[in-house]
Amino acid sequence: MTVAEAHPALANFILTAAQRQLRLVLVITGKGKGRADSGPVPERVGVLRQSLPQWLRQPPLAQTILEVTPAHQKHGGGGAFYVYLKRRR
Repeated sequence: MTVAEAHPALANFILTAAQRQLRLVLVITGKGKGRADSGPVPERVGVLRQSLPQWLRQPPLAQTILEVTPAHQKHGGGGAFYVYLKRRR
């Protein structure tokens, strides 16, 4: 996905999971490119992986997130995160 596609998809995924009262979801960002792009317009390495923490700290997602941790190697390692959701009261 591109950044423009990923951000709304993430918001929809997290808010739907929270509405379903799930407590833990796995978000797979991928690891990104293996090396920096040397083209005329350089791209950052792993832009989705780098953007994820910032997106999760912004409303409306921030109110639903309890904790974010890197995923275990068998669940995607450096290209995935566990997102723990708050309980609804």
